[in-house]
Amino acid sequence: MGYKVVVAGATGNVGREMLNILAEREFPVDEIAALASRKSLGTEVSFGDKTLKTKDLDTFDFTGWDIALFAIGSDATKIYAPKAAKAGCVVIDNSSLYRYDPDVPLVVPEVNADAVTGYAKKNIIANPNCSTAQMVVALKPLHDRATIKRVVVSTYQSVSGAGKEGMDELWDQTKAVYNPTADVPAKKFTKQIAFNVIPHIDVFMEDGQTKEEWKMVAETKKILSKDIKVTATCVRVPVFVGHSEAVNIEFESHLDEAEARDILRESPGIMVIDKRENGGYVTPIECVGDYATFISRIRQDPTIDNGLNIWVVSDNLRKGAALNAVQIAEVLGQRCLKKG
Repeated sequence: MGYKVVVAGATGNVGREMLNILAEREFPVDEIAALASRKSLGTEVSFGDKTLKTKDLDTFDFTGWDIALFAIGSDATKIYAPKAAKAGCVVIDNSSLYRYDPDVPLVVPEVNADAVTGYAKKNIIANPNCSTAQMVVALKPLHDRATIKRVVVSTYQSVSGAGKEGMDELWDQTKAVYNPTADVPAKKFTKQIAFNVIPHIDVFMEDGQTKEEWKMVAETKKILSKDIKVTATCVRVPVFVGHSEAVNIEFESHLDEAEARDILRESPGIMVIDKRENGGYVTPIECVGDYATFISRIRQDPTIDNGLNIWVVSDNLRKGAALNAVQIAEVLGQRCLKKG
């Protein structure tokens, strides 16, 4: 006996990945529904070797369904997640709406799987921000060994983090660079993204941080430890898929780079590619379609006591969104719902 599963936002980048990953990981599905907005009604999406036609999210009855994976943004989630939860369907939400709600667990299964049991308060579990998810996967085993005091992270985030519109804008502007008669002004982003980098993701806050930077701070504290100090600079780069991060870590006690490398190699969800030679590291183009969080450039930071530098790369549509949501569903099933 398996689960009745809903994927809301099934025509978007993340929704399609959710369907792919449910099929790839052979999640025990008895019945599946692909939901979309009315304008996308009837659009066909793939689920393994099956083709599904999308149903109308607005009129869908969640009664009798077990799990709903949401990838529809905060505004729509505010309307439909409470409806699903009230009907007895557990919502795993990819938006930022519930991440900071103390009654909603914020979960990365390799880091804090036990938090899943807190779903019952609202029948909702939150998926973290894409840049946070891959970072805490890397930090958790190191924190367990030497206790992290402070993290300084600079991100290099792909345009797929801004959805299909972001990917289209990079594609169209790149072509326009080689066509003198074409002009593709910035629309999704604040400046040209082709052949450029933009130190601005989400809105600016009063203290000068962007909302994306604030999310990384708040979410790392909620998932890993409230005592860790985090400062972030988030940058959009002209890469289609795959987020990269340069992470500087300060520990309470000494952690040798060789031991850190060994710890990371043995840790769940991590692949260490760290050779000190040309190409002995992972770049975003190589991580696309993979489940792992890749770690390279592991080295001591001699400028501070107990410092370490690492380079972290992951497919943001997978570990940063769809994969993490499916992994949450797996843990929820095994520990709480116990079907399949």
